[in-house]
Amino acid sequence: MKTFLLTTEFISGILLVITILMHSPKGEGLGSIGGQAQVFNYTKGIESGLNKITSFLGFVFFISAAILGIIIT
Repeated sequence: MKTFLLTTEFISGILLVITILMHSPKGEGLGSIGGQAQVFNYTKGIESGLNKITSFLGFVFFISAAILGIIIT
């Protein structure tokens, strides 16, 4: 059980980092000062799917870490 949880946490952690890095940047940088920022920012297609996958992987990582913390102590 402990080995399974450690493996799950390791794999979900790596996949979580990869999916976070795949997101497109949300900041406008200096463009927002001059009024060139986008007013309407909709998440479509791939970005929406990445949000769901990132949320799921974060949940799996959190739960496996919590259960491991209970088992180890």
